Amino acid sequence: MENRNILKKDERIDQLYSQDVRIIQNPHYFAFSLDAVLLANFVRPNHRQKLKIVDLCAGNGAIGIFLHDKLGGTFTEVELQPQIADMAERTILLNDLQDRYTVINDDIANVNDYISKDSIDIVLCNPPYFPVTAQSQKNPNKALAIARHEIATDLVTVVKKMSGLLKMNGHGYLVHRPDRLGEILQVCQENRLAPKRIQFIHPKPDRDANILLLEVIKDGRPGGVKVVPPLIVHGADNEYTPAVQELLYGK
Repeated sequence: MENRNILKKDERIDQLYSQDVRIIQNPHYFAFSLDAVLLANFVRPNHRQKLKIVDLCAGNGAIGIFLHDKLGGTFTEVELQPQIADMAERTILLNDLQDRYTVINDDIANVNDYISKDSIDIVLCNPPYFPVTAQSQKNPNKALAIARHEIATDLVTVVKKMSGLLKMNGHGYLVHRPDRLGEILQVCQENRLAPKRIQFIHPKPDRDANILLLEVIKDGRPGGVKVVPPLIVHGADNEYTPAVQELLYGK
């Protein structure tokens, strides 16, 4: 599909060179951030062709698209906001991946109206990070407020839906804020998701972590959590570190 025919007002196409994919972005509604690239990188490769993968709170479909080469099988992108789900559908067409990807435009609370429980191998989620505040409710940009704050969904709903979709021993992947780690681990364990791998992302070498990546296994054995080496985003010179450069631009 030609680029000029696929874009709507204020949209642009951004490229993730490391994965050779293009993503339709609109800063007024939703644009993927480094969090999406980091979560896709954290996912373990699996090239089984019959995998079933669901991306909850999918936004413009960036995380799922970034994984087109790393995971086999089919992807279902679940996004609440119609204008953002529409961007995801056109991004799939732009990358000629419509044989493997579908979009559901609905609340993740209703995901089992479309997908059976206990039927999915991998569930991904980059949810809203921030609890609702008076300020977030007043945000004039409703689309961005919903993407960032727990207005339309929350951590408990995300984890319950992830657990409900996953088969026994299925893998879930979540990106979130380190300051909510205690709550995240508690909610996961209450919903049969055993934490197995954690990575902390630091904006600079001397700064506290500001992003958390978590892998869980449904009905996994308790214990055996690995905290893998941290990733530093920027060096002292404010440039991306070599590791992050590679994630964005390839070797």
